[in-house]
Amino acid sequence: MFDAVGIPFWIFCLLVIFAIIGFLDRIFAPSVRWFFRRRLNSAIDELNSRLDTRIQPFKLTRKQSLVDQLMYDPLVIEAAEEEAKRDGIPLSVIMSKAERYAREIIPSFSPMAYFGIGTRFSKWVSEFLYRVRLGFVDDEKFKLIDPNASVVFVMNHRSNMDYILVTYLASSRTTLSYAVGEWARIWGLQNLIRAMGAYFIRRSSRNELYRRVLSRYVSMATREGVTQAVFPEGGLTRDGKLMPPKLGLLSYMLSDFQPEKSRDIVFVPVGINYDRALEDRILTSKSEAEYTGRDFRVSISASIGFIFNMLKRRLQGTLYRLGYACVSFGNPISLKTWLEENQQSMSSHKPEERNATIEALGNELITQVGNVVPALPVSLVATVFVQNPEKELNELELKSEVSSLVDTLEKSGHHVHVPRADLDYAVSTGLRMLVMRHMVLQSDDGVLRANEKENILLRYYANSIAHLLDNCRIGKG
Repeated sequence: MFDAVGIPFWIFCLLVIFAIIGFLDRIFAPSVRWFFRRRLNSAIDELNSRLDTRIQPFKLTRKQSLVDQLMYDPLVIEAAEEEAKRDGIPLSVIMSKAERYAREIIPSFSPMAYFGIGTRFSKWVSEFLYRVRLGFVDDEKFKLIDPNASVVFVMNHRSNMDYILVTYLASSRTTLSYAVGEWARIWGLQNLIRAMGAYFIRRSSRNELYRRVLSRYVSMATREGVTQAVFPEGGLTRDGKLMPPKLGLLSYMLSDFQPEKSRDIVFVPVGINYDRALEDRILTSKSEAEYTGRDFRVSISASIGFIFNMLKRRLQGTLYRLGYACVSFGNPISLKTWLEENQQSMSSHKPEERNATIEALGNELITQVGNVVPALPVSLVATVFVQNPEKELNELELKSEVSSLVDTLEKSGHHVHVPRADLDYAVSTGLRMLVMRHMVLQSDDGVLRANEKENILLRYYANSIAHLLDNCRIGKG
């Protein structure tokens, strides 16, 4: 019984390794996890002391716990039962599919990833590409936001840079949870995006079960006070104009809202504009093909060459960057106050009445977003040439036309970004960008005129502030 047993040396080594692993797992690991959890909680407390809007506990909940909550949601179960009955598939199979949807949608927020990587990366990329400016913001109004309210940043969508730019500029105030389209589901990148709190959505999906899982997650996150950022237009504008709102995500947020019982939802309008949007040629390519026959295609080699050229010019100190990028934050809109002031109700059990209220709110939000879109040098100069498509102008006449536009916009309360508070410099900056990209032609004697071949792209930039000028005309009327 006590005789020695001979075993090969490699088996002995394996036994020793397994014994060490077992010891570490049972004795050492719990204390290490406690130590790091304590450090993490201290870091979160410190972050919350600096942020205007605290990081809600919901964002720090383990992903598996959130998946389980969704799977036991009565409305998700009801949708699964309906699909199982309709398609003749066992309920367990449908529930497994619902669980896959839940895992796909739910983020894995990490404060370290958000502040240690995400915001630093956002700052570097934004300032590498643009001269970043903060437009209008009323800090006093932000301080009055109820700390227990669910805050939703509502933004116009001009570029995929919007995610990066707003994350950078809002990083001192809050952590944002974006609804991100399928374009970002790239291996490696999607893990970072999830860690920053974003959730993926299939914008084109018509599957009822998927929509039910998505709606319940958005409703749950809103109910728990998660700060979110949404694009009510539903996608990138292709002609530069502000598009009417799509109400899907908004209706999900309000699905469980009851003014008497629910925490308030505060919407913050955010207006974004660029002197040059990275995807402008791609976005206007369909119109270009229809009206001019030119087909613009993006190749990997051309994209790599563009990035390499920018890096080289930045190192050489000859990079103008892509002009100005500006973000303005409008005054917060309390949902409870808005409902009361507009005599609207979310308490009705009639779907048509709730839908009418959501539609009215969506229109109000997109209007307020439009009102805070800043006018930038390129959009101002482009507007002059769009308004005078066949007229030849010298630089002095151009400055006079832009000055008139600026006066009109400022008198109506719209924000105009005039770099260095120098209108001459602003016009020169906007004109330089348009001439470099051949949207405006300049003769040897300084005569300027719109390039008819680039009319669609020129209108794209003028359209970014077209709604502001329409507002001015309505105001005068």
